[in-house]
Amino acid sequence: MSSSEHATERKVVFEEKMKHLEEKLQQMGSLVEDSIARCIEALKNQDLELAQEVITADDLIDDLEQEIEEKCLEVIATQQPMAKDLRRVATLFKMVNDLERMGDYATSIAKITLRIADEPLIKPLVDIPRMAVLSQKMVKHSLDAYVREDVDLAVAVGRDDDEVDKLFGQIFRELLTIMMENPKTITQATHLLFVGRWLERISDHATNIAEEVIFLATGVKRNLND
Repeated sequence: MSSSEHATERKVVFEEKMKHLEEKLQQMGSLVEDSIARCIEALKNQDLELAQEVITADDLIDDLEQEIEEKCLEVIATQQPMAKDLRRVATLFKMVNDLERMGDYATSIAKITLRIADEPLIKPLVDIPRMAVLSQKMVKHSLDAYVREDVDLAVAVGRDDDEVDKLFGQIFRELLTIMMENPKTITQATHLLFVGRWLERISDHATNIAEEVIFLATGVKRNLND
């Protein structure tokens, strides 16, 4: 086999392995999106069973992270990718860490539900669900941007992050006012502030992925939080 034929065969094998990894990545992303939606639904409805399902599902997310990371290292060791191919593997490796952290935050929100389920909510939840919907959208779009190497979609993720930050600011001010007016609400209001903060952190991790996508596609580092 000539060197060019050998290189072509290695490229084919590399692409097959990357396709499998990207399928696993999408599976992990879907689990994270689902956990975000379900943890907020559990909080709104004070649904202990659903909250526990979110906590249990985090094990699946952790297992996928470990599997994908191991396979990324295997691809690097056996295929020895160069230049942009190496960036693809490295980007994917970083992305699964961001997704795992998002799953952890969704789990933390579910645990809040378990803590406050025997209390009436101090206010109807409006902005927190909006944050969750935006965060889910950012996760999906950041992963789609990776698969398509779509810089414009990655940049749009950064714009959505700004909206999430604004919503968290509104939540912070509203809950602070409630605590000042009625000190008995302080404990639950603090829990809800943590929920907002964790959703904000989920959107930050989605933005991290979007920034990695831009670097993958262009070779240039860009901070979408500027």
